[in-house]
Order: sequence, then C-alpha cells, then structure tokens
Amino acid sequence: MPLHLSDLLARPDLRLSVAYNVPPPLLARTIEAATVSDLPAPGKWLQGGELLMTIGLLLPEDPAACRAYVRDVAEGGAACLALGLGQGLPYQEAPEPLTAAAEEARLPLLTVPDGVPFIAVTKAVFEARAEEQRERLQRAFATQRRLTAAATGDGLRPMLAEWTAATGVGAAVFDPLGRLLAAPERAQRTPQAAARDLIERVAARGLRGSASSTAAGQQLEVQPLGARRLRGLLLLTGRPDDAARSVVPGLVSLLSLELERRHLRDEPERRRRSALLSELLAEEDPAPARARDMLRSAGLTAERVRGVVVAAEGDAGAGGAGSRTAGAGAAEGTADGTADGTDGPAQEMAADLALAMPGGLVRVVDGAPGAVIEAVVGEDLDIRDVLARFAPRCPAGIGPATAPEAVRVSLRQATGLLAVSRSSGEPAEARQSQTSRLLLDLGDRRTLHGYADTVLGPLDLADNGEELTATLAAWLETGGAWDATSRRLGVHRHTVRNRLDKAMDLTGRRLDDPDDRFDLWLATRIRRGDASATGAGGRPAPPPCR
Repeated sequence: MPLHLSDLLARPDLRLSVAYNVPPPLLARTIEAATVSDLPAPGKWLQGGELLMTIGLLLPEDPAACRAYVRDVAEGGAACLALGLGQGLPYQEAPEPLTAAAEEARLPLLTVPDGVPFIAVTKAVFEARAEEQRERLQRAFATQRRLTAAATGDGLRPMLAEWTAATGVGAAVFDPLGRLLAAPERAQRTPQAAARDLIERVAARGLRGSASSTAAGQQLEVQPLGARRLRGLLLLTGRPDDAARSVVPGLVSLLSLELERRHLRDEPERRRRSALLSELLAEEDPAPARARDMLRSAGLTAERVRGVVVAAEGDAGAGGAGSRTAGAGAAEGTADGTADGTDGPAQEMAADLALAMPGGLVRVVDGAPGAVIEAVVGEDLDIRDVLARFAPRCPAGIGPATAPEAVRVSLRQATGLLAVSRSSGEPAEARQSQTSRLLLDLGDRRTLHGYADTVLGPLDLADNGEELTATLAAWLETGGAWDATSRRLGVHRHTVRNRLDKAMDLTGRRLDDPDDRFDLWLATRIRRGDASATGAGGRPAPPPCR
C-alpha cells in the first residue's frame, strides 16, 4: 500500500505532530520520499511528493516572506513540510507566521520533536516505500503465475478472466480486422466507437506500437499481439496500478503465443481450402450447382463472387507488421495449386488474407517474376480495405463479379490487371466504366499529352478554343446526341452543330470517320484529366509492397 502522511503520524516512535488542524484529505497525501533542506527557496530542487524537513535556520520571520517560502515549497510539489524542534535549534515550537502561511497554502505542517533525528524519519519513509515495492512485486508475481497457469488451458478466455480477477482491469482480444475473438464472461462495458477507433489505429501500425485514450472517463489501451506478424490486438479497459502494469508485457507475450499456436493449428484447414480452390479452378466448365456447393462447403455463400490476384513482391506484413514468421506458412501451393510446404512472404500474406476473407479460399501459385496469391471472395466484401490492411503497396488485380462457375474468368481478368496496378501504385479493378482509364494508365504521361496537343492543338490556337473543345468533348461523351449535348451545355442544338463544324474544319477531322472520332475522343479524355495521374514514364515507380 502507498505510504500516506497519516501513516507517519500514527508511528509512535517518530512522535510527529501537526502544527494546525490539518484536514483529513491533506493527511491522505502520499509520501514518495523524505529530504532535508534549509535553503531559503528549495522548491526548484524538489521532484514532487516529498516530506521536506528543515530546522528553520534561514526561515524568514516576516509574514509576507514566510508566505513566499511556503508557496515556493508547495509549488515545488512537496507533500508536507516538517519543522525540527529541540534544544540548540532555532525553534522550540512552530512559529505563528509559518503555521498561518502553511494553513493558507493548504500545505500540511508537522513538527519533529527533540530527540527524533531527521534520519529516523527518512529511514521510516524509505522502509515503507521498500515494503510497498516488495508487496507490488509479490502481487505481480502472483498475477503472472495465475496467467501462466491459465495459459496451459484451452484458449484465450481463461487468461483474460484471470487477468481481470487479479487486477480489476477489463480485457478483450480482437483479430487484426477488429473482430472480437475472446473476452471474459463478465466483461466491462466499453465505449464502442472510441475502442474501435483505437483498435484500427494500432492495427494499421502492426507490431510497431500501442496506443491509449480516455472515453467517458474510462481509460482504454490497445496492445498488438503476435511474434513477428500481427495476429491480434489486446484491449485493456481501466487503469492498471503499478503492479498490474508490470505484468502487461507478460500478458501480451502469453496471448501472442496462444494466437501463434492457434495460427499453426488452423494450417490444415487453410491447406484444405487452398486445395478446394485449386479443384474448382481446375475444371474448365464446372456445373453451376457444383461450383456453388464447393464454395458453400468453405462458408462462402455469396451469389456472386470475384477473383482477386496479389503479386507478393518483397516481404509483406499484416498492417505493417513486419517480416514473416518461420514455419507459419499456410494456404500455399505450386503452379497446380498443390501444397509444397515452402515458407515465405507469399505464404504468410496468403494466411492473413485467408483469415480476413469469408470462406478463406486463397492459394499461392508460382509465377513470373514471383509468386502470386489468388483468392475468391464474395461480391459484397470490401476487398480494397482488406488489401490495404494485409497487402499494402502490393500490386493487385480485382476481377469483375461473376457467378461461381465463371470465377476462372474473373481471376484471369484480375491477373491481367497486375501490370496496371504496378503502374498506378494501387489495386486495379475491372469495371466496364473504367476501360478507358485502364487504357490511359498504360501510356506515358508526356506521350499522352503530346498526342492530345497534336490532335487538339488547332483548337487551342483558335478564338474560343476552350469552348470548341468543351463542346466536342460533350458531344463525344453523349454518343453524338445533339439534343443531349445541347441540354448539357445549355445552348441551342444549332449552336452545337456550328461549333463542331468549325472544330472539324480547324482539325481536318471528320465526325463520321471512326478513326478520327476515336482520336478526338481519346484526346479529349486526356485533356479532361483522366491521364493526370497515369503514365509509367511520367511517374516514379511505386515502392515495393510490404
């Protein structure tokens, strides 16, 4: 227990007394240390929580100067001021100016009687602090033993229950996506929004740090769990005391070991799902019913699915978790989808993705220049969020949503988008509305704009050139509909026709010629800004995935 001022007053061997009627809250102050000083302004030498003892050798007698002295001691953080009395000392009792100043400043003032040396008070304080430290260590060891015993049981919940019973601090474990894995049966209510925000912040940093905050008067703390990759997150609800705080690293280690053990225990199931995906993709034209049954056997019940392909280029970490864990490979395969037992970044990333994707249909296949990860996910899954968390900065292609029996087509399209993803630095998704964007993404930026300048340059030099270009772009985007172009621009359809006739005269093009029409459409698309962030040569290469 902490040493309070009242504890010192209760010791008969010290015979300490209060110089005035000190209120009980002031007597409950914690004493951190004892020190002696007769300096006229000792405040700057204090750290806080001290019992400051003095014989008053330089104590001012003037009331104003005495108030300044007491104020300096109080502002320095002293918990109490003690005046030594006795024969041959300046004071035989506490002087009135000092007593009045201490009461005014709400600083407890004690007197140390003749025959009690200051060293006796100092020893009493430090003995009590040493006993407090021993008690704290004993409680920490006892809690650690309880946690270790609980770790030999089955699962995370026994450890969390023992922790809460020993410390009074709530605890829960979440997976890297913030889904609850385990909590004591009588878990404390946690402010959900604040806890979710804190969990997401720590998950995004992987194993590189923890975070804490306060919500609704309740302290929240999140610690990452895992050996060398992020396997989960520990949420502590409450304020651990010093003894409990010293056990937190042990709790994190035991929970991390349990999650790593669970990860290895689930490896056969990940291999089974990998083989199931290989079996589905091996069939050229599977029957719809059979394809659906195969997906449902893995827990993927979505009516429409999409293929996802990730190039595992370099070492990847879950949410910035860092390097791979040896021996933890899962969901791996060779070119034909069979497990080969090879450990590496691709296998680790595949295992993380299998955890995050409902159904866990993920496999690793050999490719050029390196291994790629293939996955089948439901249409409703926010696959971009999953990739940002578990495959950041890795080239990735996302195929279109299809029926389960046509997922091979979706995967093939996803594979074809890897080059686009490498160029753009973000996952490329196959959408019908993005065809032109994908085409422009493959071109060099300077070349594209040079092309647009060549086609539309005559309009730039003409009077009202911007107006002519805008009219041409609107007409092309509406598929050559005069009335729609007129409504979009807010002008008469004859005005549209006159502008386009002038534009064709200047450019030497014809709207009824397919080649000219395509050239004009592509040039206006480039000018509109579709290529502002594209081009392999106009942008530095994206960093390798992690």
